[in-house]
Amino acid sequence: MKIGIMGGTFDPIHNGHLMLGEAAYEAFELDQIWFLPNGNPPHKKNSRIEADASDRVTMTRLAVSGVPYFRVETYEARRKEVSCTYRTLEYFHEKYPNDQMYFIIGADSLFSIESWVHPERIFPRCTILAAYRDEVNSRKMMEEKIWDLQEKYHADIRLLVTPLMHVASHELRQLIKEGQDISPYVPKPVVQYIKENGLYRS
Repeated sequence: MKIGIMGGTFDPIHNGHLMLGEAAYEAFELDQIWFLPNGNPPHKKNSRIEADASDRVTMTRLAVSGVPYFRVETYEARRKEVSCTYRTLEYFHEKYPNDQMYFIIGADSLFSIESWVHPERIFPRCTILAAYRDEVNSRKMMEEKIWDLQEKYHADIRLLVTPLMHVASHELRQLIKEGQDISPYVPKPVVQYIKENGLYRS
C-alpha cells in the first residue's frame, strides 16, 4: 500500500489538517492517510502541549471518522519517550516492509528538517511530500531546498500543491480561551468534545 503519514500535536486537530491529508491522498493516489498524534516530540521542548495525549488522540479519531481511507496511528502517542521521526519511520518500515510511506510536511518543516534528529535516517524510509504555500515560501525557494536535500541525502521529495487553511492550532486555543466560536475551523464532533471536556479554557 501507499500510505501517507501526517504527524503533529493536533492540539487541537482542525480542518486544515484534514484538507492537507485529502490533498495528498488525491494528488499521489495514496491508499491511506495515517494521522499520527505526537506524544512527546523533541521540537516542542520550549512550547507547552495543552491537551494530554489521550484527548488529542480522541479528537483526531473524531475528526477522521467517516473517511474510510483516514485512520489514526497511536504509535507515538503511546510512547513515554521522546518521539523522533526517524525512529517512527524505521519502526513502520520494519512492521510494514511491503508498504511505501509518504511523509507529509509543511514548507516550514522542509526548511528545518536538517535540524531534526538524524535526518539522514529519515529520507531512506519515505518519500517526503512538502506542502506548497506560496504566501510563505516561493516555489523557487522550495525547489532549491529540495534540490539541495536530494544532493545531500539522495532524498525523494515532491511538492504537494494544496490550498491550506489560514488557521493554526495555537490560534484556535486562544479563540477558545476568549470564548469565541471555532466551529468554522474545526470538525463539529471535535468542537463538541472540547466543550464537554473543558479543554483549553485556562
